[in-house]
Amino acid sequence: MNGEVAAVQAGPFTLDCLKFGNGDEALVILPGVSVLSVMGAADAIAQDYAALAGRFAVHLLDYRADPPDPYPVRTIAQDVSHALQTLGLNRVNLFGASLGGMVAQVLAIEHPELVGRLVLGSTAPRVTGGRWRLLERWAALAERGDALGLCLAFGEAVYPAEVFERSRAALEEMAAAATEADLARFAALVRGIRGFDVADELGGIACPVLAIGSSDDRVLGSEGTLDIAARLGGRAGFEMHLYDGYGHAVYDTAPDYKDRMLRFLTA
Repeated sequence: MNGEVAAVQAGPFTLDCLKFGNGDEALVILPGVSVLSVMGAADAIAQDYAALAGRFAVHLLDYRADPPDPYPVRTIAQDVSHALQTLGLNRVNLFGASLGGMVAQVLAIEHPELVGRLVLGSTAPRVTGGRWRLLERWAALAERGDALGLCLAFGEAVYPAEVFERSRAALEEMAAAATEADLARFAALVRGIRGFDVADELGGIACPVLAIGSSDDRVLGSEGTLDIAARLGGRAGFEMHLYDGYGHAVYDTAPDYKDRMLRFLTA
C-alpha cells in the first residue's frame, strides 16, 4: 500500500486519515462529499497525488462516519481543526475540493494560524437557489435508499458526459456496495451545506489562495470560483484558473491539475 490509514482523535470521536508522502511540509486534503468513504480508494488516491507526495507529507482527512444530521460545514471545520491539533499540525498547506473547499474556507477564516497556503477546488463561498436544489435532490435519493439512482445522478453531475459513460459500471458497483449507514452519512453531509455562506467573511483569509474551477461545473457552477475571485482578486498571493470541459470533478479529470497545485504550493 502507498499510504497508511489511521484513526485520529477529534474531540469525542475519530476521523480517518490517510497519510503518505515524505516531504518536510504538510499538505492536508479535505475531500468533497462521496457516497462511500474515500478511504476505500486509499491506494488510488496516493498514486494520484504522487507528484505532491514527493514534496509534502500528505494527510487526507475523511469526515465522521456517524455525523449528526445535518452536519453543518462550520461544525465539520471545527472537527477538522481538532484533528489537526491531534496530528500536531500547526501550519499546513490546505487543499479543499467541493465540500472540502467550503470547510477549508471556514478554517482559513476562523483559524488563520493553521493555514499557510490554500487551494480551493470546484467550490463556492455560498450555496443558494438552483445550486442547492441539485444537492437537495441528492439528499432525497439517499434518504429514500435509492443508491443506484443517487450514484448515477451524482456521476452524471460531477463528470463530463464521456467520463460519466466510462464510469457507469464503477458507479453501479459503488451503489451495490453502499450501505444504509453510507447513505445516511451522505445525506447528513449534503444537508449540512444548506445555508452555507461565508462570502462576506472571505476578507479574513490572510494566506495566499489558488482558486480552481471549471466553466462547465454543473454542481456549484463556475460562479462559485468567480465569486471567490471577486472578493480576493487583485491582492497579492491570489491566483485563479478556470478549466473548460472537465466538469465539477476537474480535480480528478484535468491531467495537469496536480502540477498546477504543486507550482502554487512551492512558489
